Formats: sequence, structure tokens, C-alpha cells
Amino acid sequence: MSETTLPTKEDIQARLRRGPYHEWLGIEVLSVSEGEIELSAKWREEWVVNPDGGYTHGGILAALVDLTADWALVSQTGRGVPTIDLRVDYHRAAMRGDLHAKGKVIKFGSQISIAEAYVYDAEGKLLASGRGAYSTPKPKA
Repeated sequence: MSETTLPTKEDIQARLRRGPYHEWLGIEVLSVSEGEIELSAKWREEWVVNPDGGYTHGGILAALVDLTADWALVSQTGRGVPTIDLRVDYHRAAMRGDLHAKGKVIKFGSQISIAEAYVYDAEGKLLASGRGAYSTPKPKA
């Protein structure tokens, strides 16, 4: 992939699934375009924080916010970008079931970029949203 060639959905899927945590989350790339991405995460019983209520742990939602925003930037840069800062807002409890996340770049900068993400349940209800700052300087040649 050259500097002017953006990664394809298949490229991003292969790169994402190289990470054991992403593999464990069951991440699938649904769509990708420059600065935007949609992902899904396959439900796992280990996500439950409260067996009586069946709620998904907030850390799973936060991870999805971070990696979806991060990979929205990867769709534009073609390379990984470290998280500098992350804010997550929880809107409702996530019950058992697969999750869907959408991310997009808000501002692309020469050193720091901003991206946001939204996590939904299978019925399309917003569960969590967030915004992150990511380090995006050009790599040294």
C-alpha cells in the first residue's frame, strides 16, 4: 500500500484481526471509506458484568469506542495511530447481544487528530459514544 492508496475493507479486517483482543471481541469490518468505518462485535458471555441483569461491562463499550474511532483514522492514514486521550459517555445499559459501531474522523491534523464513535445494540439503540485524540504525525522516512 502506497502513501496515496487507502486501505480496503479487507486490508483493515486482516490488520484488525491480527490483534488477539480484537479477535476475542469478534470484530468484523462492515464498511470503510476515507475517514469512516463501521464495525460489529460478536456477543460473548464473558462480557457480562452482572449475571443477574445480564449487562455488558462498560469496558467493552469503551474499547469499541476507542478502536472504532482509531480505525476510522487508520482508514485515512493507512497506519496505526496511538490514543492520546479518550472520553466515553454511556447512554443506556447494554444487554446481551452483538454490537454495532460507527466511527468518523472529526479533524485530521499534522500531529494530533480527533475522531468519534458511536456504539449501538442490535435494535439500533445508542449505548455509548465517545471522542478520542490520536497521535498522527507522518512517520519518519
